[in-house]
Amino acid sequence: MPLSGTPMARIPESFIQDLLNRVDVVDVVERYLPLKKAGQNYSACCPFHKEKSPSFTVSPTKQFYHCFGCGAHGSAVNFVMEYEGLSFPEAVRKLAESVGLQVPQEAAAIEPKGEPGIYDVLKTASDYYRQQLKSAPQAIAYLKGRGLDGKTAAHFGLGYAPAGQALKQVFEDYDWNKLLADAGLIGEDEENHRRYDRFRDRVMFPILNQRGSVIGFGGRVMGDAKPKYLNSPETPVFEKGRELYGLTQARAAIRANGRVLVVEGYMDVVMLAQHGVEYAVATLGTACTPHHVQKLLKLADEVVFCFDGDKAGRNAAWRALENSLEYLVDGKRLAFLFLPEEHDPDSYVQEFGRERFEEVVTQDAVPLAQFLLRELSAQVELDTEEGRAKLVHLAKPLLAKVHAPAYALMVKKRLAQLCQLELSELEPILSTGQGGSGGAQQQQHDHHYPPQSGYAPMPQDEGWQPVQSYENAGDAPQYGGGQPRFKRRQDGAWKGKRKGSKWRNDDDERPFLPPRVQPDMVQGLLQLVLYEPALATGVEPVWLGWPDNGDDLLLDVLKSARQHGARMNSSQLLELWRESEHYTRLAGLAAKGTEKFDRWPPEERQSEFVNSLAAAGQSLVRAATLNRKAELEHRQAHGGLSDAERQEYMMLLIQSRSSAN
Repeated sequence: MPLSGTPMARIPESFIQDLLNRVDVVDVVERYLPLKKAGQNYSACCPFHKEKSPSFTVSPTKQFYHCFGCGAHGSAVNFVMEYEGLSFPEAVRKLAESVGLQVPQEAAAIEPKGEPGIYDVLKTASDYYRQQLKSAPQAIAYLKGRGLDGKTAAHFGLGYAPAGQALKQVFEDYDWNKLLADAGLIGEDEENHRRYDRFRDRVMFPILNQRGSVIGFGGRVMGDAKPKYLNSPETPVFEKGRELYGLTQARAAIRANGRVLVVEGYMDVVMLAQHGVEYAVATLGTACTPHHVQKLLKLADEVVFCFDGDKAGRNAAWRALENSLEYLVDGKRLAFLFLPEEHDPDSYVQEFGRERFEEVVTQDAVPLAQFLLRELSAQVELDTEEGRAKLVHLAKPLLAKVHAPAYALMVKKRLAQLCQLELSELEPILSTGQGGSGGAQQQQHDHHYPPQSGYAPMPQDEGWQPVQSYENAGDAPQYGGGQPRFKRRQDGAWKGKRKGSKWRNDDDERPFLPPRVQPDMVQGLLQLVLYEPALATGVEPVWLGWPDNGDDLLLDVLKSARQHGARMNSSQLLELWRESEHYTRLAGLAAKGTEKFDRWPPEERQSEFVNSLAAAGQSLVRAATLNRKAELEHRQAHGGLSDAERQEYMMLLIQSRSSAN
């Protein structure tokens, strides 16, 4: 099954399939943007990137959306997730509510008992704090003194927490209600076991989740008491590393501007919004985490981190940079803005206004790559060979985190210029392991082929590459003709078949070649069956007789498509891998399949599927034949073959020569 070996989903798979059967992706998308009929499909300008002419299409038959410009692709669930920045369970719940369904949950993954009660007590407390602000002249004076008007305070739900046990007026069971403690609203003195309000005599900033529910608070003192800001502790509904202050209020502006500004303080967010910069959010007393970065990149094409220009601000910026590298995407921009040390966003926008502030954001924000190399270069002496070598050493582990190919290439080119190297000279240094040239490759080699007694890896010469473990079959070098890569010499050593090879292996050991299949063949077949699962139901399941090639994903997809393809569309089939490590890869293949096959007539797709099945089967059989042949040759060199193995070898030799012809 596709989900074998993966954690149990919080929401049953059967419910997801039922939900996708009940909702129409066209109706869902039209709630957020207008669609126009375009043949059998509907089109619009893509909501996930800026464009002048529509490249975003919604298919009522396939029940997915696809953008031919940026590659955004998915089901109704994916659209709600991406457009609103929701998690998968939140998007499912929102869609379920729209069609009147109650979301069930797996018994092993039910949320903590009493969680709905936590939301209730937090909302009650928030309402109470807002009421108290109206009769708290000192709090009103403080906010007015900061330049805040009543409309903005109401928009963000600001309140006031009185001194003492104020919540006792709201909760009659204050002294024993466990939910108050679970929600982080009260603490308890360990010596006399007396409860107290966590927030006392503070201006209160409610923190909302993406569904608009109160999940915590930030409290600001009005004098010089410490701490200046006090946040709710971690609770079953509040995790600082995943939430951002002001995101609910800023979502529409972020979408409209294509930009999100990340600042450090609640008042920064509130005051920027009051001056018309409504796309700002703040971290909750923590560094910007990978979860924050992922969430923000889903919402906007540009993320600008705005920090103070002092040492603490630069340290915070560097932590944000480190947490962003792994999630960089080509076409998205991350930048860093450092205000003068005497200013924060709050004071700057009040003194200079919105236009000047946004001008600074646009013109003075330093792109991530520039900030990265600038900070690293400041730690070395670039006018010396040692300094430039150290710069490469410092940059190497950071660049290894970058998976965006075009972005990584640009940074490497700039690094090469700084180090007075050609890119072709820098690339091998960045790609090697810590042990020096070839270290990473040898480690992979040893991992993929466990050494046997007396094993010693073959030495490398200019024309031979050590056998490696490849994540995708297509990454491996291809060898044509089915001919042996190595030939036995009369003196017993193995030599390369290529003319001019002079190396030998003293231990008479020979590596095995794993079965290899042309990558385009496998990917093309996956793209096609993900695009039209029903194709697998109209042919004989020849894949059941294919030899094992060490990658079961293609086989799993074909099996699932044959089993469910008659009643599942493309989006529903892909959903089977939602909790799998393969989901991202399959989603990408499904998107490419849409671009490739959407204009093909049904009969051509059917013919392509049949031909691809046959070609993939032949390729797998041929690869398995070569691998078995190499294994038997290895045994012959180390003790000989049995009569049955000799006969098998002769048959394999004939087969390999036949396939070569």
